[in-house]
Amino acid sequence: MGAFLVTCHCSHVTSCLSLVTRLIMLLSEDKASHLSHVILEALKKSPGARVTGDEGKVLREIKRVLAEELAQEGEIDRIVRTRLASYSRPLFEGSAEWETLYRKGCEEESRKRRKAGP
Repeated sequence: MGAFLVTCHCSHVTSCLSLVTRLIMLLSEDKASHLSHVILEALKKSPGARVTGDEGKVLREIKRVLAEELAQEGEIDRIVRTRLASYSRPLFEGSAEWETLYRKGCEEESRKRRKAGP
């Protein structure tokens, strides 16, 4: 079994992957596979990244990370929605107030998870 290595010095990788994971929440396996290939090709073309080793393993790792991130995003969504539903004053989903509180709640939960680490 060959090892693989992806190194990246791009400051935008984390925010880009976060956006990508939100976009693929409802994607099929075929689309997730396609997206993994797109990400791998982008990494290979990036001057700040280097990919070595078995590309199949790299693709599987990209899909695993995406799935993990999606699961975490889903959990954050569930927690924040539950919190908003528990307010004594009803909030209406889609309203400016609900959207602001939802966004702030998601940011707070994400910060908590980053601090807690793996």
